[in-house]
Amino acid sequence: MKRVIIIIVVVVVAIGAIAYVLNNNKKKAEETTAFIAKGSGAVAVKTASVERKEINLDFTVNGTFAANQELNFMAENSGRVSKIYVEEGSRVSKGTVLARIDAEILNTDRETAEATYQNALKDLQRYESSFKTGGVTQQQVDQARLNTQNAKLRLQSQQRKLNDANIRSSINGIVNKKMIEVGAVVAPGTQLFELVDVSKLKLKVNVNESQVANLKIGDAVEIQSSVFPQDKFSGRVTFIAAKADETLNFPIEVVVTNNVKNSLKAGMYGTAVFKFPKQAPAILVPRTAFVGSVSSNEVYILDKANNTAQTRKVVSGRILGESVEVVDGLKEGETVITSGQINLNNGTAVTVIK
Repeated sequence: MKRVIIIIVVVVVAIGAIAYVLNNNKKKAEETTAFIAKGSGAVAVKTASVERKEINLDFTVNGTFAANQELNFMAENSGRVSKIYVEEGSRVSKGTVLARIDAEILNTDRETAEATYQNALKDLQRYESSFKTGGVTQQQVDQARLNTQNAKLRLQSQQRKLNDANIRSSINGIVNKKMIEVGAVVAPGTQLFELVDVSKLKLKVNVNESQVANLKIGDAVEIQSSVFPQDKFSGRVTFIAAKADETLNFPIEVVVTNNVKNSLKAGMYGTAVFKFPKQAPAILVPRTAFVGSVSSNEVYILDKANNTAQTRKVVSGRILGESVEVVDGLKEGETVITSGQINLNNGTAVTVIK
């Protein structure tokens, strides 16, 4: 019984709260309506003059530097680490020996493969000699030849494994991490080193649809770093996503050449400055002047003689931030309405709010 009473009280309180919120929203709506419809029934609007302005396509975006090359070296053979030739922070070149895996077992396997191959060669020679005198068949000679070929392949495989005992760098870079110590036993797949090349980096940024429309692969980009404000860096666009991400932005990658000191590090923040040739002046209006959206290609202009709103079909061009280029339909000196369109029809009386 007590539980039922509690439930009833909770329901009553919830209904009261909902009623309060609805009543409060109604009052706000009435106040808004009264504000809009002030002045002899005229709709209150805001306006902007239609002007011809120079178009500036330049823009900047922030991103994060990533290493141009980053490799995790893994062991290909089992064995014990006998020597390590580098430390964390060491600079290495392509082909530099980083470490050596104990090759005692590998040596034994290689020697066994070598002996097997030599025996197979001798057997083949004997079979070929005997075949000439009719001592063996062609099938036996072919089998001996096949055994020799297989033994040679096994020898080559063991030789490669023996060569892999020396772990060599395949890139120029810096040893960022060392995951092994002398004496450690490793198995195939064990991580040994992480190498990072920061002589070049990738600056990853996101741009919107109006910005990506002006970019192409190979464009030069000025790069700035807040950590090194006095240093100048340059880069080139190497990747432009063919599809927008979930935020409707397009991922872009700019390869940046580091300075001789390799000052820039992977993980730092950077700014890409995109600059474009000077554009011819064009008629621009605020983006909010369009009824609904830019794709509607419809605006309201202010008829100053009668203080009324008149619909006008236009042809929109490029979207430039908060402004939109109008290719056709408007002239300099006209006035477009930028707010209050939801309450307008063709010929509606309006009053301009400063």
